[in-house]
Amino acid sequence: MRSKASIKGHPIHPILIPFPIAFLIGTLLFDVLHLTSGNKSYWQTGEYLEIAGIVSALIAAIPGVIDYFKTVPPNSSGKKRAVAHGLINISLVIVFAIAYVLRNNSPLALVIGLEAIGVIMLFISGWLGGTLAYRNQIGVDIRYAGAGKWNETHVADNKGLIEVATTDELKTDQMKLIHIGTKRIVLGKTDSGYLAFDDRCCHKGGSLAGGTMICGTVQCPWHGSQFDCSTGIVKAGPAKENIDVYPVKESNGKIYIKY
Repeated sequence: MRSKASIKGHPIHPILIPFPIAFLIGTLLFDVLHLTSGNKSYWQTGEYLEIAGIVSALIAAIPGVIDYFKTVPPNSSGKKRAVAHGLINISLVIVFAIAYVLRNNSPLALVIGLEAIGVIMLFISGWLGGTLAYRNQIGVDIRYAGAGKWNETHVADNKGLIEVATTDELKTDQMKLIHIGTKRIVLGKTDSGYLAFDDRCCHKGGSLAGGTMICGTVQCPWHGSQFDCSTGIVKAGPAKENIDVYPVKESNGKIYIKY
């Protein structure tokens, strides 16, 4: 699912997160060096790194928040994972901020203890973030033979026929994600023409628009469930429930979905 906070398809959030990771871990390391050696320059370096870590974490959070609201599929296991990822990140920044406020007026052991807790939280958050990127494929611009570029649009939630594309917009085996209000529907083109089906895989909520459609079958990118695009019937698990499909009409060079 292509990131909304990206530069030419490259998501910004993963580019920025190495900075707070390095700075905040460096804070703990230099403060421990000060504790073991008594060298005040290590303590001062740790202070500078702590400031840089907090600021860079807040900057990195901006594209992360955008991806949370605009890229992660709603009502999915990935959304729950993203919530945990975000809450832990906010918490660890607060922990380091408290450590920074206390660092010159409190026992050294207390400051280092808080920083150690923050680093542990950083590892947990990083694990969740890695799962979001590599398993849930958040921010990944998936390509396969004939897939074309990621195609997505928002239209008004009007009852009846809704115009969603032109007849020459998609080639065979290409898909387009349509947002109709809060509803997400995939428009796909097969050898037999256009069809439309739910974007949400009923297994864990993965986005089918981010998957692969070949020969009238769409495959979820998360766990490989397959559905017949014209009927919505499950063709391969782990999904056990069918997905909804919607009537499609072609008229005067336009494609309409009845929703």
